[in-house]
Amino acid sequence: MSSFDDIFAANAEFINGFKSQELTGEAKKGLAIITCMDSRIDPLRIVGMRAGDAKILRNAGARVTEDVLRTLILATTLLNVDRILVMPHTDCRMASGTEDEIHKTIFEKSGIDTRSVEIRTVTDQVAALKSDLVRIEQFPMLPKGVQVIGGIYDVKTGELKKI
Repeated sequence: MSSFDDIFAANAEFINGFKSQELTGEAKKGLAIITCMDSRIDPLRIVGMRAGDAKILRNAGARVTEDVLRTLILATTLLNVDRILVMPHTDCRMASGTEDEIHKTIFEKSGIDTRSVEIRTVTDQVAALKSDLVRIEQFPMLPKGVQVIGGIYDVKTGELKKI
C-alpha cells in the first residue's frame, strides 16, 4: 500500500463526476492572487471568484520572491492578468518568529540545518506586505498599468483588510 493510494482513490471518484469547464489558461477576471500555502485559505472564495477567474500563486508567508516575480511576468504578459492582490494572513507561522528561531525549530524537529535557505519570516506583516507591494510596483519587467494592492486575510473572521 502506497502512502498516496488515498489520493489516487479520491481522484478516481472525482473523475466519475467530472465535467470539463472548457476553461483556458487565462485569468478571466484579470486577477493574480499571491497568498500563503496555508490550507485555511480558499483564495477564490474569499474574493467571490471561481475556477478560471484568477491565477493563484502560493508560498510560505505569501512573500514576493524571485519565483513569484517570474510567474507574474508570465501572468501579466501571456495570461490576461492586469491586477495583482498580495494576501498574507493572520496566525501565519512565518510571522511567528525570527529567521533564526524558525531554523532552530526545524533543526530540533528534523536534525536538518536549513540556515542556507532564506525562510523569509516577518515580524511586522504590514511592513513586509508594503515592501512586497513596492517590489512588484517597481519591477521593470511587468507591463505598465498593472494594478497592485495588498490585503491581510483574517483566518478567524474571513475579513480581507485592505492595506
